[in-house]
Amino acid sequence: MTEAPRPRRLVLASQSPARLGLLRQAGLAPEVVISGVDEDAISAPTPAELARVLAEAKAAAVAARPEAAGALVVGCDSVLELDGLALGKPADAEDATARWKSMRGRSGILRTGHCVIDTASGRQVSDTASTTVRFGEPSDVEIAAYVASGEPLYVAGAFTLDGRSAPFIDGIDGDPGNVIGLSLPLLRRLLIDLDIAITDLWA
Repeated sequence: MTEAPRPRRLVLASQSPARLGLLRQAGLAPEVVISGVDEDAISAPTPAELARVLAEAKAAAVAARPEAAGALVVGCDSVLELDGLALGKPADAEDATARWKSMRGRSGILRTGHCVIDTASGRQVSDTASTTVRFGEPSDVEIAAYVASGEPLYVAGAFTLDGRSAPFIDGIDGDPGNVIGLSLPLLRRLLIDLDIAITDLWA
């Protein structure tokens, strides 16, 4: 009886526990290698393009390392588009507070760039997923408590859909995983472009 072939190694070029969790819940077992890319040094004409370029930079940085040889490398990066501007992680608590006061009662678009590099073939594919987020109207006291929790300082747009700010989000239009950090449907389509079935990567 022959053993089933082992799935290809999957490397996540991100330190995001939310992205890692999404991949694990989908039956994948990625290794984590942090890219070390300086996000502030990268620019692009639009928020959607910025998210994609950042994802490409992270994936490329990890794919070039010896430990990624032969693996599939997935890079992601998220920004919140509000008033045409790309908002990443807030600079500090004051910035996070100002963000929430400007977002409440409004809608923004969470853009997450995705890039997959097959280091075995050298092929690369990338795209951006977009989800509209409808923010509620938390009070100044609620915003202060949320910022004091520290959570918004570590996430794009100063909010999460799966954390303490969930009660302050009235709804979304699109893929919820994309808001959390990674769109599994988009990842599946990108893998298909590389002639890889996501089911073949199940651990």
